[in-house]
Amino acid sequence: MSAGGCLISSDFRAPWWLKSAHLQTAFATLFRRRPRIGLRRERIALTDGDFLDLDWTPRPHGPVVLVLHGLEGSSDSPYARGMLATAHVRGWRGAVMHFRGCSGVPNRLPRSYHSGDTGDLSEVVDRLTARSDVSALVVVGYSLGGNVLLKWLGEQGAGAPIEAAVAVSVPYTLSLAADRLATGLSQLYQRRLIADLCAKLQRKFTPGTSPIDLDLAASSRNFWEFDDRVTAPLHGFEDVHDYYTRSSSRQFLGAIRVPTLMLHAKDDPFMTPDVLPSRDELSPGIQLEISTAGGHVGFVHGSLPWRPRYWLEERIPAFLENYIG
Repeated sequence: MSAGGCLISSDFRAPWWLKSAHLQTAFATLFRRRPRIGLRRERIALTDGDFLDLDWTPRPHGPVVLVLHGLEGSSDSPYARGMLATAHVRGWRGAVMHFRGCSGVPNRLPRSYHSGDTGDLSEVVDRLTARSDVSALVVVGYSLGGNVLLKWLGEQGAGAPIEAAVAVSVPYTLSLAADRLATGLSQLYQRRLIADLCAKLQRKFTPGTSPIDLDLAASSRNFWEFDDRVTAPLHGFEDVHDYYTRSSSRQFLGAIRVPTLMLHAKDDPFMTPDVLPSRDELSPGIQLEISTAGGHVGFVHGSLPWRPRYWLEERIPAFLENYIG
């Protein structure tokens, strides 16, 4: 595999009123008004008997921007809704692929989704590229969704049937991200995410039907424990170490052959800068664009607090239009 992608210093600058990484992250998640856009739901029957849901913007045909959300995200996540609205305004079709169990309806099988689960993405892409109403396909992944996207691109190599890809705030090395989330203020994100995941498990499994110990899962103090007790056994990994090792996207970057933009902030509170790959780990088709600030899927700018702008929805389409017009 050849290596040697492009490292770029981002032009994103945090505004005076939102300098902190935690404020960037929280503002984009908690205080953003979600763009209003009508969505149509499509249920995809998977080959293993399960299903997942796609939420589509209104346009009936044209190039498609497929959005992969982050951990416990959905089409209602502000960043996903913002990307859908941006795609619609540009005359493209937007669609959010919900990972199993993330569309508001429990999936059928005991298994769910995880950071290295590329099978469902592969199946959905194959379905979409076979349709006559899809003139081109690009994929945008955020956080966990970005890790899934990059791993899939590396697995597919030159055979990936999409025009371009963008990955935002990716935990390229899962063990390092788990370490970071277990320290400092980042524990607040960890606590909320684990609580949401455990609540979903309680809703999904009736008493006596769970293949895992739900009480033990609920007592998890960090992602190392949760992934060892829940994610690994539900998805066929030996343990948390096996899961993190096999599912991290960093080892797949050199095999990517599709034009790919990776956007990352050094102050991301979900991980430390050592999670970032070096230039030699990247394939020639990758641009890794790094900013000093921006938080985790934040990147909020604008000179006035009451008129925020969302840089990701400016930078991402500027890159994609080179491939889908």
